[in-house]
Amino acid sequence: MSGNISRERYEAFAALHEQNEVFVMPNAFDGLSAAVFAEAGFKAVATSSAAFAATLGRLDGRHAISRDEHIEHARLLGRTSGLPVNGDFEDGYGDTPDDVAATVKAAITAGLSGIGIEDTSADPGHPIRDFDEAVERVRHAARAARGQIVLTGRTDNFIQGRPDLDDTIRRLTAFAEAGADVLFAPYLPDLEAVAAVVRAVAPKPVNVLMGWSSGDFTIGDVQQAGARRISLGVAPYLHSLSALRAAAAKLAGGELAALPTTMGLELLREDFPEEGPRSR
Repeated sequence: MSGNISRERYEAFAALHEQNEVFVMPNAFDGLSAAVFAEAGFKAVATSSAAFAATLGRLDGRHAISRDEHIEHARLLGRTSGLPVNGDFEDGYGDTPDDVAATVKAAITAGLSGIGIEDTSADPGHPIRDFDEAVERVRHAARAARGQIVLTGRTDNFIQGRPDLDDTIRRLTAFAEAGADVLFAPYLPDLEAVAAVVRAVAPKPVNVLMGWSSGDFTIGDVQQAGARRISLGVAPYLHSLSALRAAAAKLAGGELAALPTTMGLELLREDFPEEGPRSR
């Protein structure tokens, strides 16, 4: 991808966070799903570390995916969609803050428009990093990201069995002060919690996860709570696999017409340029 295209996509992605209306950033899981989201009219897509790991038969959050593997996956989504891509890059793929900064720089070089760094550790016995370490990793990421890629600082307290809203807000506030552009805590329990996070980190934008275990929020609810961005996480991948699972059961029972399709592979062509089929 050329430098001009990368810059244009970064600027377009950054601008989405400055508008008054909340926008949806779906998480694609392969090249064709990214193209489908582009065809539908979305303005940006994201990777899902959980979905990507699952496509390779691996577990998310255990350092089972390498930085280079994820970057190549993100580049594929950008090529097939022609859209800005936000990378869901787990803990930054490194033991030290300098390693996290190196990951951010690699993502910039690869043409990504956004990157998320979370406070997980890949250690099931101690899944969330200590506060000071987590903040320092975001601070190093922010120095590398500034003006070149949108950095999301994320805490996974609620995913990892630590439903502590006060600590979640403390972490997100510190991430904002350390230079994160967007703040994110997956699976906040209700809209009041979303609004509390928004107030704590204002004026910086907040991402809300919709889908599996996210409550019965609507886009209008999220907008009213003050968040700016909605992601879908692993939900699109699980939705696709749920449909396949149901069809597989029918097929195993002898129903040969159990796999109807409404599309072909026309969104993927070998002669697409690097900027992708839906380049704007």
